[in-house]
Amino acid sequence: MRSISLLRQSFISAFLLILAISIPSAATSLPLVARSQAHDGRSYFSRLLDLSFVWTSKRSGNGLNRWLDTHPKLLGNLRRYENEVVIRFNVSTNAHEAALRKAIDQMLLDVWDFTDNYTDIRIETRRIRPLMGILPASLQHNHTILIPDLARAVAASYPSNAPAHSVAQSLSKDRGITPANDIPSPKKRGVDDIFFHDYQPLSVIHTWMKLLDSMFRNRGLVRMISVGKSYEGRDIPALRVGVPTSDAGLRKDTILVTGGLHAREWISTSTVNYVAWSFIRSIDEDPMVVKILEHFDIVFIPVLNPDGYEYTWEVDRLWRKSRQRTKMQYCPGFDLNHAFGYRWDGVQHQNEPCSESYGGDQPFQAVEAAQLADWARNETENGVKFVAYLDLHSYSQQVLYPYAYSCTVHPPNIENLKEVAMNLAKHMRLSNGEVYTTTSACEGAVARELSADDVTDTQRVRVEAGGGSAMDYIFHEFGARYSYQIKLRDTGSYGFLLPSEYIIPTGEEMHQAMKYLGDYLLGNNGHESWGDPVLEEDRSDQANLIPEEEHVVELRRRRRKRCIDCT
Repeated sequence: MRSISLLRQSFISAFLLILAISIPSAATSLPLVARSQAHDGRSYFSRLLDLSFVWTSKRSGNGLNRWLDTHPKLLGNLRRYENEVVIRFNVSTNAHEAALRKAIDQMLLDVWDFTDNYTDIRIETRRIRPLMGILPASLQHNHTILIPDLARAVAASYPSNAPAHSVAQSLSKDRGITPANDIPSPKKRGVDDIFFHDYQPLSVIHTWMKLLDSMFRNRGLVRMISVGKSYEGRDIPALRVGVPTSDAGLRKDTILVTGGLHAREWISTSTVNYVAWSFIRSIDEDPMVVKILEHFDIVFIPVLNPDGYEYTWEVDRLWRKSRQRTKMQYCPGFDLNHAFGYRWDGVQHQNEPCSESYGGDQPFQAVEAAQLADWARNETENGVKFVAYLDLHSYSQQVLYPYAYSCTVHPPNIENLKEVAMNLAKHMRLSNGEVYTTTSACEGAVARELSADDVTDTQRVRVEAGGGSAMDYIFHEFGARYSYQIKLRDTGSYGFLLPSEYIIPTGEEMHQAMKYLGDYLLGNNGHESWGDPVLEEDRSDQANLIPEEEHVVELRRRRRKRCIDCT
């Protein structure tokens, strides 16, 4: 353990050295190094000097930062955003949701977030009046403007001269909707997490992952792997973290963590990286982390959509989808979270390529979704069992559990899913005081309840289609029985443009949640008594019972489960 601590100190020193020398380079190329490349005997510092780092914490001396100065396409989009705002509609009835869905489809609006209480929409100011004209009168007077100066908020999300906290306070005051004490100041940060003082472009993330692999691979703790290739040919890198076993051929149960399915959700990418780093650096000081990594491998995929993420740094900060060509040339990209094969067309599938939630014309048409599915299937065929899956998104501070495609069909382990979700939210709250709510992933997307004549939920009106989600697919296809979609900070004050000063606090929240999940899985080894014929019979019988009798079957099921677990 002492040697690991020394490596960690070297890692920190390397970061400080890089900051001091500030080696400039372009951020578009990904350095390729064979995973099996052996160290050539040079020191870590010598090898680090060969890495083409773009360290975005180096600020320029003028008003704008160098990143914006050197990316004219970004500046062009900033001018477009000068005429756009983000509006929150307070939704109180099913009719409101139905009206919003109709307007969203008709005007092809960008939905930022939706829950059972509100829907946030980005819109050009010139289109606000036409939107209000097709909405009911009750909605016309039941909304607020969350972000009145979208261009400024977008510019502030890139590394800049001003301290992040001062930028956040300034933006908050301009909006006049979020008291300062609603978002606490971040804790004092140390040099070992300096990578997380800013959001980082794709090339820096890739190089940082290579550095972790180089520093810790010889200890058997970290291995950089590739999940596949994106549509534009970029690697989809991942870090496999775990304590090696005495049996080199043993494949441990695996927890999968993904981020960056939606390109503009930068906090999801940074949080995946932060949790990976937190587990690695805690290996010599936190017995719980050691125990978790002795029993499980954790695979961290920070950017599943590298093409889209790169595009947010080079062209358009608010790009959501992938960059793959569609049947409509001027509307590229697929929503990766609606591109997976399970119940892909479950509820009102979006078939308009220009829609932000377009998942394709068939399952797995999106290259990146197919690559993740193929990789996961190959892992299971080689003896890996996925016991949990966390898909990180933003925003709204919610812990969502399956199913996303339907509110009328429930997973067989729904009670345990709810229990773990509540505890994940609890441990995130205990970290920094931020409240996370829990619900089924389908909730808030449904605009009206079923009528007595409805046989299925295919006629439900949704703010956004729920079929084809990554969470539902990994849960159902690979048996990752504790699968969640976690929407990180915040609740709308900044939306996808969360200031960089909240990277570390958000990462700390997720780190505590991950530790709880690992501890929970250790308690039952991640394996429940699924598929037992007695339990399946009970569920079949329960479907035909009147409501007064359901609790009797549930008690009987629990007694039998206890007996099964004791054998």
